[in-house]
Amino acid sequence: MALPLYVVGLSHKTAPVEVRERAALDPAVALPAFLRALGKGVVLSTCNRTEVYGVGNAQVARDLLLARGVGAHHLYAREGVEALRHLYRVAAGLDSLVVGEAQVLGQVREALFLARKWGATESLLEKAFQSAIALGKRARSETAIGAGAVSVAYAALDLALAVYGDLTGLAVAVLGAGEMAELFLTHLKAQGVGRVLVVNRTPQRAQALAERFGGEAFGLDRLSQVLQQADLVVASAAAPHYLVGPELLPRRAKPIFLIDIALPRNIDPRVGRLSHAYLYNLDDLERVVEKNLRARQGEIPKVEALVEKALGDYLEWYAGHRVRAAIQALEAVFLRQVAQELPQADPLTWHLEAGRRAHPWILTLKARAKAFLAGAPCPEGCPLLAFRSPRP
Repeated sequence: MALPLYVVGLSHKTAPVEVRERAALDPAVALPAFLRALGKGVVLSTCNRTEVYGVGNAQVARDLLLARGVGAHHLYAREGVEALRHLYRVAAGLDSLVVGEAQVLGQVREALFLARKWGATESLLEKAFQSAIALGKRARSETAIGAGAVSVAYAALDLALAVYGDLTGLAVAVLGAGEMAELFLTHLKAQGVGRVLVVNRTPQRAQALAERFGGEAFGLDRLSQVLQQADLVVASAAAPHYLVGPELLPRRAKPIFLIDIALPRNIDPRVGRLSHAYLYNLDDLERVVEKNLRARQGEIPKVEALVEKALGDYLEWYAGHRVRAAIQALEAVFLRQVAQELPQADPLTWHLEAGRRAHPWILTLKARAKAFLAGAPCPEGCPLLAFRSPRP
Protein backbone atom coordinates (compact mmCIF):
# COMPACT_ATOMS: atom_id res chain seq x y z
CA MET A 1 0.00 0.00 0.00
CA ALA A 2 2.96 2.34 -0.61
CA LEU A 3 2.09 5.89 -1.61
CA PRO A 4 1.76 5.64 -5.44
CA LEU A 5 2.99 9.15 -6.30
CA TYR A 6 5.95 9.72 -8.60
CA VAL A 7 7.91 12.61 -10.07
CA VAL A 8 10.10 12.43 -13.20
CA GLY A 9 11.91 15.51 -14.43
CA LEU A 10 14.98 17.63 -14.94
CA SER A 11 16.12 20.92 -13.47
CA HIS A 12 18.96 23.43 -13.36
CA LYS A 13 20.79 20.88 -11.17
CA THR A 14 20.81 18.16 -13.83
CA ALA A 15 20.53 19.83 -17.23
CA PRO A 16 21.96 22.93 -18.97
CA VAL A 17 19.64 25.57 -20.39
CA GLU A 18 19.74 24.19 -23.95
CA VAL A 19 18.36 20.86 -22.65
CA ARG A 20 15.79 22.51 -20.39
CA GLU A 21 14.54 24.43 -23.44
CA ARG A 22 13.72 21.16 -25.21
CA ALA A 23 11.65 19.96 -22.28
CA ALA A 24 9.77 23.24 -21.73
CA LEU A 25 6.03 22.97 -22.43
CA ASP A 26 4.11 26.06 -23.48
CA PRO A 27 0.64 26.09 -21.84
CA ALA A 28 -1.31 26.69 -25.07
CA VAL A 29 -0.19 23.83 -27.31
CA ALA A 30 2.58 21.57 -25.99
CA LEU A 31 1.19 21.10 -22.48
CA PRO A 32 -2.33 19.95 -23.49
CA ALA A 33 -0.82 17.47 -25.96
CA PHE A 34 1.60 16.20 -23.33
CA LEU A 35 -1.19 15.72 -20.77
CA ARG A 36 -3.38 13.90 -23.30
CA ALA A 37 -0.55 11.45 -23.94
CA LEU A 38 0.18 11.13 -20.22
CA GLY A 39 -3.41 10.57 -19.11
CA LYS A 40 -3.34 11.83 -15.53
CA GLY A 41 -0.67 14.09 -14.10
CA VAL A 42 0.49 17.60 -13.24
CA VAL A 43 3.38 19.21 -15.14
CA LEU A 44 5.50 21.93 -13.57
CA SER A 45 7.32 23.65 -16.45
CA THR A 46 9.47 26.71 -15.72
CA CYS A 47 12.76 28.16 -16.99
CA ASN A 48 14.61 26.10 -14.36
CA ARG A 49 12.69 22.80 -14.41
CA THR A 50 10.21 20.53 -16.13
CA GLU A 51 8.73 17.96 -13.77
CA VAL A 52 5.90 15.48 -14.27
CA TYR A 53 3.97 14.39 -11.18
CA GLY A 54 1.64 11.43 -11.43
CA VAL A 55 0.17 8.34 -9.80
CA GLY A 56 1.21 4.78 -10.64
CA ASN A 57 3.84 3.89 -13.25
CA ALA A 58 6.25 6.67 -14.22
CA GLN A 59 7.40 5.05 -17.47
CA VAL A 60 4.99 6.94 -19.75
CA ALA A 61 6.11 10.29 -18.30
CA ARG A 62 9.75 9.30 -18.70
CA ASP A 63 9.21 8.23 -22.33
CA LEU A 64 7.43 11.49 -23.15
CA LEU A 65 10.36 13.53 -21.80
CA LEU A 66 12.90 11.40 -23.65
CA ALA A 67 10.88 11.94 -26.85
CA ARG A 68 11.49 15.69 -26.52
CA GLY A 69 15.23 15.15 -26.90
CA VAL A 70 16.15 15.01 -23.24
CA GLY A 71 18.95 12.56 -22.43
CA ALA A 72 18.18 9.91 -19.84
CA HIS A 73 21.19 11.07 -17.78
CA HIS A 74 19.49 14.47 -17.32
CA LEU A 75 16.39 12.95 -15.72
CA TYR A 76 15.72 12.14 -12.09
CA ALA A 77 12.86 10.11 -10.66
CA ARG A 78 11.44 9.77 -7.17
CA GLU A 79 8.59 7.67 -5.89
CA GLY A 80 6.27 7.54 -2.89
CA VAL A 81 7.13 9.70 0.09
CA GLU A 82 10.31 10.97 -1.62
CA ALA A 83 8.28 12.26 -4.59
CA LEU A 84 5.97 14.12 -2.21
CA ARG A 85 8.90 15.51 -0.20
CA HIS A 86 10.45 16.77 -3.44
CA LEU A 87 7.23 18.59 -4.41
CA TYR A 88 7.04 20.20 -0.96
CA ARG A 89 10.69 21.36 -1.12
CA VAL A 90 10.09 22.83 -4.59
CA ALA A 91 6.99 24.75 -3.44
CA ALA A 92 8.84 26.03 -0.37
CA GLY A 93 11.69 27.38 -2.50
CA LEU A 94 14.32 24.98 -1.12
CA ASP A 95 15.09 23.42 -4.52
CA SER A 96 15.28 26.73 -6.42
CA LEU A 97 18.33 28.20 -8.10
CA VAL A 98 18.02 31.01 -5.56
CA VAL A 99 16.89 29.52 -2.24
CA GLY A 100 13.57 30.92 -1.08
CA GLU A 101 12.57 32.68 -4.30
CA ALA A 102 8.83 33.35 -4.36
CA GLN A 103 8.05 32.91 -8.06
CA VAL A 104 8.02 29.10 -7.94
CA LEU A 105 5.01 29.00 -5.59
CA GLY A 106 2.89 30.77 -8.21
CA GLN A 107 4.22 28.34 -10.81
CA VAL A 108 3.16 25.35 -8.68
CA ARG A 109 -0.32 26.88 -8.35
CA GLU A 110 -0.47 27.48 -12.12
CA ALA A 111 0.58 23.88 -12.82
CA LEU A 112 -2.34 22.57 -10.78
CA PHE A 113 -4.75 25.02 -12.44
CA LEU A 114 -3.69 23.91 -15.94
CA ALA A 115 -3.93 20.23 -15.05
CA ARG A 116 -7.47 20.83 -13.81
CA LYS A 117 -8.27 22.76 -16.97
CA TRP A 118 -7.29 19.80 -19.13
CA GLY A 119 -8.92 17.18 -16.89
CA ALA A 120 -5.62 15.58 -15.87
CA THR A 121 -5.84 15.60 -12.06
CA GLU A 122 -7.11 13.02 -9.62
CA SER A 123 -7.61 12.94 -5.84
CA LEU A 124 -4.07 12.10 -4.69
CA LEU A 125 -2.47 14.72 -6.96
CA GLU A 126 -5.07 17.32 -5.99
CA LYS A 127 -4.36 16.76 -2.31
CA ALA A 128 -0.59 16.73 -2.85
CA PHE A 129 -0.54 20.01 -4.77
CA GLN A 130 -3.04 21.76 -2.50
CA SER A 131 -0.97 20.84 0.53
CA ALA A 132 2.25 21.89 -1.28
CA ILE A 133 0.75 25.31 -2.01
CA ALA A 134 -0.36 25.68 1.62
CA LEU A 135 3.13 24.68 2.76
CA GLY A 136 4.75 27.22 0.44
CA LYS A 137 2.60 29.97 1.94
CA ARG A 138 3.47 28.87 5.47
CA ALA A 139 7.18 28.78 4.66
CA ARG A 140 7.06 32.40 3.56
CA SER A 141 4.77 33.66 6.32
CA GLU A 142 6.27 31.75 9.27
CA THR A 143 9.97 31.93 8.33
CA ALA A 144 12.24 34.48 6.67
CA ILE A 145 13.16 32.13 3.79
CA GLY A 146 11.76 34.64 1.29
CA ALA A 147 12.98 37.82 2.96
CA GLY A 148 15.17 40.30 1.12
CA ALA A 149 16.50 40.51 -2.42
CA VAL A 150 18.54 37.46 -3.42
CA SER A 151 19.11 38.08 -7.12
CA VAL A 152 20.73 41.10 -8.69
CA ALA A 153 17.59 41.80 -10.73
CA TYR A 154 15.37 41.63 -7.66
CA ALA A 155 17.84 43.73 -5.68
CA ALA A 156 17.59 46.37 -8.43
CA LEU A 157 13.82 46.45 -7.97
CA ASP A 158 14.21 46.62 -4.18
CA LEU A 159 16.51 49.60 -4.60
CA ALA A 160 14.08 51.32 -6.97
CA LEU A 161 11.26 50.83 -4.47
CA ALA A 162 13.46 52.16 -1.67
CA VAL A 163 14.18 55.29 -3.73
CA TYR A 164 10.65 55.98 -4.99
CA GLY A 165 8.47 54.17 -2.48
CA ASP A 166 5.95 53.55 -5.25
CA LEU A 167 6.70 53.04 -8.95
CA THR A 168 3.14 53.70 -10.10
CA GLY A 169 3.06 55.95 -13.16
CA LEU A 170 6.85 56.12 -13.61
CA ALA A 171 8.68 55.58 -16.89
CA VAL A 172 11.21 52.74 -16.50
CA ALA A 173 13.82 52.15 -19.18
CA VAL A 174 15.61 48.82 -19.50
CA LEU A 175 18.84 48.79 -21.47
CA GLY A 176 19.40 45.29 -22.88
CA ALA A 177 17.10 42.38 -23.75
CA GLY A 178 18.88 39.41 -22.19
CA GLU A 179 18.11 37.18 -19.22
CA MET A 180 18.80 39.83 -16.57
CA ALA A 181 16.58 42.38 -18.31
CA GLU A 182 13.81 39.79 -18.60
CA LEU A 183 14.12 38.85 -14.92
CA PHE A 184 13.97 42.48 -13.85
CA LEU A 185 10.86 43.08 -15.96
CA THR A 186 9.26 39.95 -14.49
CA HIS A 187 9.75 41.38 -10.99
CA LEU A 188 8.64 44.82 -12.18
CA LYS A 189 5.38 43.57 -13.71
CA ALA A 190 3.31 43.90 -10.54
CA GLN A 191 4.44 47.42 -9.66
CA GLY A 192 2.01 49.43 -11.82
CA VAL A 193 4.61 51.47 -13.71
CA GLY A 194 3.39 53.96 -16.29
CA ARG A 195 5.68 53.01 -19.19
CA VAL A 196 8.27 50.34 -19.91
CA LEU A 197 10.91 51.34 -22.47
CA VAL A 198 13.16 48.54 -23.78
CA VAL A 199 16.36 49.55 -25.57
CA ASN A 200 18.58 47.05 -27.37
CA ARG A 201 21.19 46.94 -30.10
CA THR A 202 18.95 44.49 -32.00
CA PRO A 203 15.51 46.14 -32.41
CA GLN A 204 13.82 42.77 -33.01
CA ARG A 205 14.92 41.47 -29.60
CA ALA A 206 13.83 44.71 -27.96
CA GLN A 207 10.44 44.37 -29.65
CA ALA A 208 10.00 40.75 -28.54
CA LEU A 209 10.76 41.57 -24.91
CA ALA A 210 8.68 44.76 -24.92
CA GLU A 211 5.64 42.89 -26.26
CA ARG A 212 5.82 40.38 -23.42
CA PHE A 213 5.62 43.11 -20.80
CA GLY A 214 3.42 45.68 -22.51
CA GLY A 215 6.32 48.02 -23.24
CA GLU A 216 7.80 50.04 -26.10
CA ALA A 217 10.88 49.00 -28.08
CA PHE A 218 13.78 51.21 -29.19
CA GLY A 219 17.10 50.70 -30.95
CA LEU A 220 20.35 52.04 -29.49
CA ASP A 221 20.19 54.94 -31.93
CA ARG A 222 17.25 56.30 -29.89
CA LEU A 223 18.87 55.87 -26.48
CA SER A 224 19.23 59.62 -25.93
CA GLN A 225 15.50 60.12 -26.56
CA VAL A 226 14.64 57.33 -24.09
CA LEU A 227 16.88 58.77 -21.38
CA GLN A 228 15.06 62.11 -21.64
CA GLN A 229 11.76 60.36 -20.87
CA ALA A 230 12.85 57.89 -18.20
CA ASP A 231 12.60 58.28 -14.42
CA LEU A 232 14.49 55.06 -13.74
CA VAL A 233 17.05 53.27 -15.92
CA VAL A 234 18.22 49.69 -15.39
CA ALA A 235 21.17 48.79 -17.63
CA SER A 236 22.06 45.14 -18.39
CA ALA A 237 23.22 45.15 -22.03
CA ALA A 238 26.12 43.03 -23.28
CA ALA A 239 28.51 45.69 -24.57
CA PRO A 240 32.32 46.07 -24.42
CA HIS A 241 32.15 49.81 -23.70
CA TYR A 242 30.01 52.40 -21.94
CA LEU A 243 26.66 53.09 -23.60
CA VAL A 244 25.58 55.95 -21.34
CA GLY A 245 27.86 58.87 -20.65
CA PRO A 246 27.36 62.35 -19.15
CA GLU A 247 26.78 63.84 -22.60
CA LEU A 248 23.54 61.81 -22.96
CA LEU A 249 22.09 63.21 -19.74
CA PRO A 250 21.61 66.97 -20.03
CA ARG A 251 20.30 68.81 -16.98
CA ARG A 252 16.63 68.15 -16.29
CA ALA A 253 14.00 69.27 -13.80
CA LYS A 254 13.45 65.79 -12.35
CA PRO A 255 16.34 63.63 -11.12
CA ILE A 256 17.07 60.35 -12.87
CA PHE A 257 18.07 57.15 -11.09
CA LEU A 258 20.31 54.67 -12.91
CA ILE A 259 21.11 51.11 -11.81
CA ASP A 260 23.92 49.46 -13.75
CA ILE A 261 23.79 45.66 -13.38
CA ALA A 262 25.88 44.93 -16.47
CA LEU A 263 29.39 43.49 -16.52
CA PRO A 264 31.28 45.17 -18.17
CA ARG A 265 29.40 48.26 -17.01
CA ASN A 266 27.06 50.08 -19.39
CA ILE A 267 27.14 53.45 -17.63
CA ASP A 268 30.19 55.69 -17.33
CA PRO A 269 30.94 56.27 -13.59
CA ARG A 270 31.16 60.02 -14.30
CA VAL A 271 27.38 60.01 -14.68
CA GLY A 272 27.22 59.63 -10.89
CA ARG A 273 28.86 63.04 -10.47
CA LEU A 274 25.98 64.83 -12.21
CA SER A 275 23.80 66.72 -9.74
CA HIS A 276 20.58 65.38 -11.25
CA ALA A 277 21.72 61.73 -11.67
CA TYR A 278 21.98 59.01 -9.02
CA LEU A 279 24.00 55.99 -10.12
CA TYR A 280 24.24 52.55 -8.48
CA ASN A 281 26.27 49.57 -9.72
CA LEU A 282 26.74 45.83 -9.10
CA ASP A 283 28.87 46.33 -6.01
CA ASP A 284 26.05 48.23 -4.34
CA LEU A 285 23.55 45.48 -5.15
CA GLU A 286 25.67 42.41 -4.53
CA ARG A 287 26.38 43.44 -0.95
CA VAL A 288 22.63 43.41 -0.35
CA VAL A 289 22.20 40.05 -2.14
CA GLU A 290 25.03 38.39 -0.18
CA LYS A 291 23.69 39.60 3.16
CA ASN A 292 20.18 38.37 2.38
CA LEU A 293 21.40 34.98 1.14
CA ARG A 294 23.25 34.39 4.41
CA ALA A 295 20.09 35.26 6.33
CA ARG A 296 18.02 32.85 4.20
CA GLN A 297 20.44 29.98 4.72
CA GLY A 298 19.73 30.17 8.43
CA GLU A 299 16.01 29.69 7.75
CA ILE A 300 16.39 26.41 5.85
CA PRO A 301 16.10 24.12 8.93
CA LYS A 302 12.85 25.84 9.90
CA VAL A 303 11.40 25.25 6.44
CA GLU A 304 12.61 21.63 6.40
CA ALA A 305 10.72 21.11 9.68
CA LEU A 306 7.55 22.49 8.04
CA VAL A 307 8.09 20.11 5.11
CA GLU A 308 8.29 17.10 7.43
CA LYS A 309 5.17 18.23 9.31
CA ALA A 310 3.27 18.57 6.02
CA LEU A 311 4.46 15.09 4.98
CA GLY A 312 3.12 13.64 8.21
CA ASP A 313 -0.22 15.37 7.70
CA TYR A 314 -0.52 14.06 4.15
CA LEU A 315 0.38 10.51 5.15
CA GLU A 316 -2.19 10.63 7.94
CA TRP A 317 -4.81 11.78 5.45
CA TYR A 318 -3.81 9.07 2.96
CA ALA A 319 -3.78 6.39 5.62
CA GLY A 320 -7.36 7.30 6.49
CA HIS A 321 -8.19 7.41 2.79
CA ARG A 322 -6.88 3.87 2.23
CA VAL A 323 -8.35 2.25 5.36
CA ARG A 324 -11.76 3.85 5.04
CA ALA A 325 -13.39 0.51 4.24
CA ALA A 326 -11.81 -1.07 7.33
CA ILE A 327 -12.98 1.86 9.45
CA GLN A 328 -16.52 1.42 8.16
CA ALA A 329 -16.34 -2.29 9.00
CA LEU A 330 -15.15 -1.46 12.51
CA GLU A 331 -17.98 0.97 13.06
CA ALA A 332 -20.53 -1.61 11.81
CA VAL A 333 -19.17 -4.30 14.18
CA PHE A 334 -19.43 -2.05 17.23
CA LEU A 335 -22.84 -0.77 16.18
CA ARG A 336 -24.17 -4.33 16.12
CA GLN A 337 -22.51 -5.01 19.45
CA VAL A 338 -24.06 -1.95 21.09
CA ALA A 339 -27.51 -2.67 19.63
CA GLN A 340 -27.38 -6.17 21.16
CA GLU A 341 -26.27 -4.88 24.57
CA LEU A 342 -28.65 -1.90 24.70
CA PRO A 343 -31.76 -2.95 22.79
CA GLN A 344 -33.93 -0.32 24.51
CA ALA A 345 -31.65 2.62 23.60
CA ASP A 346 -32.36 4.97 20.67
CA PRO A 347 -30.28 4.84 17.42
CA LEU A 348 -28.38 8.05 18.26
CA THR A 349 -27.16 6.49 21.51
CA TRP A 350 -26.11 3.34 19.64
CA HIS A 351 -24.03 5.38 17.13
CA LEU A 352 -22.39 7.51 19.83
CA GLU A 353 -21.42 4.49 21.92
CA ALA A 354 -20.24 2.54 18.86
CA GLY A 355 -18.10 5.51 17.82
CA ARG A 356 -16.57 5.73 21.30
CA ARG A 357 -15.65 2.03 21.30
CA ALA A 358 -14.30 2.10 17.72
CA HIS A 359 -12.17 5.21 18.23
CA PRO A 360 -9.00 3.57 19.69
CA TRP A 361 -9.15 0.83 17.03
CA ILE A 362 -9.40 3.46 14.30
CA LEU A 363 -6.43 5.37 15.70
CA THR A 364 -4.35 2.17 15.74
CA LEU A 365 -5.41 1.35 12.21
CA LYS A 366 -4.43 4.82 10.93
CA ALA A 367 -1.13 4.77 12.84
CA ARG A 368 -0.13 1.44 11.32
CA ALA A 369 -1.10 2.62 7.85
CA LYS A 370 0.86 5.85 8.29
CA ALA A 371 3.95 4.00 9.55
CA PHE A 372 3.75 1.58 6.63
CA LEU A 373 3.52 4.45 4.14
CA ALA A 374 6.59 6.03 5.72
CA GLY A 375 8.54 2.79 5.15
CA ALA A 376 8.01 0.69 8.27
CA PRO A 377 7.46 -3.04 7.63
CA CYS A 378 3.88 -4.20 7.95
CA PRO A 379 3.58 -6.58 10.93
CA GLU A 380 2.13 -10.06 10.65
CA GLY A 381 -1.62 -9.87 10.39
CA CYS A 382 -1.29 -6.27 9.20
CA PRO A 383 -4.77 -4.68 9.12
CA LEU A 384 -3.84 -2.77 5.97
CA LEU A 385 -4.04 -5.95 3.96
CA ALA A 386 -6.71 -7.99 5.70
CA PHE A 387 -8.88 -6.53 8.41
CA ARG A 388 -10.06 -8.81 11.20
CA SER A 389 -12.98 -7.42 13.12
CA PRO A 390 -12.79 -7.33 16.92
CA ARG A 391 -14.82 -10.03 18.62
CA PRO A 392 -17.69 -8.83 20.80
